[in-house]
Amino acid sequence: MDGSNRSVATASVRVWLLFTALAAGRRQSHVSAARGHTGEQQTPDPRPNIVLVTCDSLDGRLTFGPQNQVVNLPNINIMKENGAVFLNTYSNSPICCPSRAALWSGLFVHLTKSWNNFKCLNPDYPTWMKVLQNYGYYTKVYGKTDYTSGHHSISNRVEAWTRDVKFLLRQEGRPTTVLIGNESTVRIMDHDWQNVDKVTEWIRYKAAHLNQPFVLSLGLNLPHPYPTPSMGEAPGGSTFKTSPYWLKKVNYESIRIPKWLSFSEMHPVDFYSSYTKNCTGNFTYRNIKDIRGFYYAMCAETDLMLDIAGISLPKNLSGYSLLPLLRASPKHIPAKKPRPDWIFSEFHGCNVNASTYMIRTGRWKYITYADGISVPSQLFDLITDPDELMNVASKYTKITSTLDKKLRSILNYPEVSKSVHQYNKLEFTKWKESLGKNYTNIIANLRWHQSWQKDPACYQNAIENWLNSTADV
Repeated sequence: MDGSNRSVATASVRVWLLFTALAAGRRQSHVSAARGHTGEQQTPDPRPNIVLVTCDSLDGRLTFGPQNQVVNLPNINIMKENGAVFLNTYSNSPICCPSRAALWSGLFVHLTKSWNNFKCLNPDYPTWMKVLQNYGYYTKVYGKTDYTSGHHSISNRVEAWTRDVKFLLRQEGRPTTVLIGNESTVRIMDHDWQNVDKVTEWIRYKAAHLNQPFVLSLGLNLPHPYPTPSMGEAPGGSTFKTSPYWLKKVNYESIRIPKWLSFSEMHPVDFYSSYTKNCTGNFTYRNIKDIRGFYYAMCAETDLMLDIAGISLPKNLSGYSLLPLLRASPKHIPAKKPRPDWIFSEFHGCNVNASTYMIRTGRWKYITYADGISVPSQLFDLITDPDELMNVASKYTKITSTLDKKLRSILNYPEVSKSVHQYNKLEFTKWKESLGKNYTNIIANLRWHQSWQKDPACYQNAIENWLNSTADV
């Protein structure tokens, strides 16, 4: 690659090295703003600087795992070698805005009622960044945050509101792959790179001269697939986009493609998700391998991650601090507030036609839906079935029952499902009434328009039947 690209790659590595050094407290002596300028001898502020780097859609099983041979991620490897890696972590919600609402609030999704990409936190919500600011930190945010309400497309929110309607419509375009540039093309996601440049400049020329500790957040969109502009707003669609430079870092021979169940054998929620995301068509083996390969190449471009530090915690947070795990061996972890032996996640947005709840403990992963009765639950043994293809809920009924009781001790999930259902009806009704005579035309031309045009009257009637129904799950 040419000299300019070499400097870009080097700069990104320096940013990462600086992130780890700053987070570890190796910085110039900073003076607390609270001490003022009295002329007295001032001592360095003991509070650490905090740098949080988040990225979108990075699959930890495929990139952080010690067995990863698929893609070269040198900067993540630096973090692995000099920091801590958590191999059994899950997002609080596997969808953009609700997961970030949980991250920025410190609360479970059902507590903030961040049900979908349109309904999340209010702009004035007291996030962890605002708490740190109140404690005397200088705060700076670059890039994607996406935790407040009111964003994403009309299609996305309407699809979430109508997920209980008795119809099946393709909501997105078929996933595609696009290769651009040549072996010297490093910058694909321009907006992310621009934010990385801004962060680099800020750390080098601003942070070093602060007289108080700082907290810096950088949100990256990669490796989330690009939208497909040629399809327009209505069809949507996801494009896995990269260049030969990054694709060369992917070992195609190591790409695994699990043998998935046939669509007729799928769990009904899995089938609904696959259909609405337009993944039930005929994909060749090469199609699937390319999509995965391009995704890994996008992970290589993303090769920047995150760090943490802390202050006194606000009360009533949903989670548990990870710092004891970082600072001591397991034998010396304080036992004042023992960590639970489970991990919990939930989903209430579009492309899934029932509120979904997951609890993981040890080798077992339990997933239940809606009220826990109307849709069959799932149980997976992650040791014998790491790809989660064989539902063994009916085989291990005692384990299934135990995990369901544990889940109900965390939240009353049938009641949460009922609340989401009621919210969806209310918000859809408000949206429909706001459109007046334009409603029929607008709803027919959302991302599902190709399916909708096959029988508009049928789909409109299905919505009316849903709105008039008394079912709450």
